[in-house]
Amino acid sequence: MLWILLLMLALAAVLPFTDEWRRKPMGAKPRSQAPGAFADLPQGLTHYSWSGPLRGPVAVCIHGLTTPSQVWGGIAEGLAGQGFRVLTYDLYGRGFSDRPAGQQDADFFCRQLEALLADQGIGQDFTLAGYSMGGAIATAFAARHPDQVRQLILIAAAGVETEPGRFASLVRHMPLLGDWLMHAIFPRAHRRGCEAERALPCSVPGLIEVQKGELGYKGFVPGVLSAMRGILARPLEAEHRALDRAGVPVLAIWGQEDGLIPVTAAGTLAQWSRLARQEVVQGAGHGLPYTHTEAVLQAISQSHKGGLF
Repeated sequence: MLWILLLMLALAAVLPFTDEWRRKPMGAKPRSQAPGAFADLPQGLTHYSWSGPLRGPVAVCIHGLTTPSQVWGGIAEGLAGQGFRVLTYDLYGRGFSDRPAGQQDADFFCRQLEALLADQGIGQDFTLAGYSMGGAIATAFAARHPDQVRQLILIAAAGVETEPGRFASLVRHMPLLGDWLMHAIFPRAHRRGCEAERALPCSVPGLIEVQKGELGYKGFVPGVLSAMRGILARPLEAEHRALDRAGVPVLAIWGQEDGLIPVTAAGTLAQWSRLARQEVVQGAGHGLPYTHTEAVLQAISQSHKGGLF
């Protein structure tokens, strides 16, 4: 009987990892349905899309931990209506982009953005917008290249304060057990979290199915785990203070009911950045770019009308 018990334990230990092995690779077939285009960058293919007037000021938008670039649909349309030429792209490990190996830390994501900007001929004086983890990436990039960024827009941005919960803390700090827990529990939790938003308003048609569909491809779950241990592992106080010293204009927009990035982050950011303008969207949770799109766009528009950027 002991050998049966040991066999069952071994199967339980291996089974979550076999799910990842059975997932489909991101390749030519799914990419044939992708809008936009692809850039062959040093770390791998990056999927991107442009929208808005050809001669408008450029806005580059970076999505979050588990949301591909489609999450920007409503915001990109609104920014285009404000005259921006908008570039959205899929971070490595997500959407239609490649799944290269390597820890997904600030260096990893900044290299991708630097290469994409060079490929697209974008040099200086562009707006950089980041949502959730994308806010942390945008902050890290802007702190490295303050002379290139005209303004920084942070929406429910990571890198200031988070409420990770027990599960996230375990997978972040316990390499072996954390890997097993991530593969065993995260897919179900991700689907449940997506479904919890089904009753909410959404400016991006089919976004819930798009987000759930990420689980069908290899590299998504390991990528999320790597980013949790990488770019999301520490606060970005030094970067925010550097941006403040450099005089880079910052607009931070928070959701009043955000359970992941608490609204108290606004107070912390105010201590780090005296120049940052901050807005709180009442009734909004973490998905405010697509659930409260008009409120976010209004906050951006008002900042411009006020001459802050």
